[in-house]
Amino acid sequence: MSWWAAEAAARRFRTTRGLLLSLLTGTALSARWPAGTHLNYPKIGVKLAILIVIGGLLGMGNARQRRTGEAVPRPVFALIGLLSLIAAGIAVLW
Repeated sequence: MSWWAAEAAARRFRTTRGLLLSLLTGTALSARWPAGTHLNYPKIGVKLAILIVIGGLLGMGNARQRRTGEAVPRPVFALIGLLSLIAAGIAVLW
């Protein structure tokens, strides 16, 4: 989310490879840290679905940037940020 905010503040509208970090931290946070705790599988499933959509959008954005050198369209960039914010909100509030 921080890379998105930095790009939005600079008005560059470029995507980076922040998905891998999001996947690794999300997986680490859903691991069973204290023994005997129960995982919230619906929450993990919803966050995984959001992560897959974000991954597709980032992949399309990165491909476009490599191919044409142009920035990602604003609606796609905004959707990536919104989905990242929703995923963070789910992690905190659910």
